Amino acid sequence: MSHDDRLPSYEPTRYEVLDANREFYEAFESRDLDRMSDLWAHDDRVSCVHPGWTALRGWAAVASSWAGMFNGPQQLQFIVTEAEVVVAGDLAWVTCVENLLADDGSATIAALNIFERHENRWRMLAHHGAPVMASHGLDPDVGTEA
Repeated sequence: MSHDDRLPSYEPTRYEVLDANREFYEAFESRDLDRMSDLWAHDDRVSCVHPGWTALRGWAAVASSWAGMFNGPQQLQFIVTEAEVVVAGDLAWVTCVENLLADDGSATIAALNIFERHENRWRMLAHHGAPVMASHGLDPDVGTEA
């Protein structure tokens, strides 16, 4: 056994989670309800907070929100940046920035996406998106008020 064979398999797992995260944004952008549904766990543990919305809990409420958004007139394009992955056993989360382009302008959203590995597949448990204000009054380097 070489030294490399003993290393944890973090990198392949990290890429699997990033693939699931990418799939989420591709399903969202293409307004593909079947694809979005296939990504999520289908139980009462799931939750979703779209920017400006209250928290949705349970698969029925979350699925209904996607159906409503996908049937609406708004076309969205995502440029996802600053994706960071943390893997803890069968749970993983991705923090990222959604640079959102829409028919009526653009926005920057800070997002947290939580995944669970189930039967060798990463399923989304939660999505939380919050608008990023242009001037938030904090110094990002030290986390204190400027």
